[in-house]
Amino acid sequence: MPLVAPGGEPLDAPLSDAHGRARKIDPAFTEGELVRVAGGRNQSEAEFIQALLLEWGVPSVLRRTAGFDVPDFLAAGPRDVLVPEAGAETAREVLLQADLAPTTSERARGPRPLVLAAAIGFGGAAAALIAWLIQG
Repeated sequence: MPLVAPGGEPLDAPLSDAHGRARKIDPAFTEGELVRVAGGRNQSEAEFIQALLLEWGVPSVLRRTAGFDVPDFLAAGPRDVLVPEAGAETAREVLLQADLAPTTSERARGPRPLVLAAAIGFGGAAAALIAWLIQG
């Protein structure tokens, strides 16, 4: 039979929501610098990822993605999910199992300057042609 406080609540119950979350953290995953393991398109998506990691004992922190640190955005805008280095591998495995981690091809893919230059050039040529036809 568990010990009971005078109010009828078990003594091993968390004192608050924050205390309950802190009790889920595995101390082995708390060492090292913070590293980015995932990103959410908005705050609620990032908090979902954070809650998923917490269920596996991995602590995490949210940060606005660089370039989107505008207070007027409120909950909008992308967020980075950061975890300590000791929990990074476990976090990536959890996110891969949940299909929330970016694949290596998505991470390696970046802007392609030649395609971008061609699109800008084609758009400029099309605009010049339309302007010439309208004036002509």
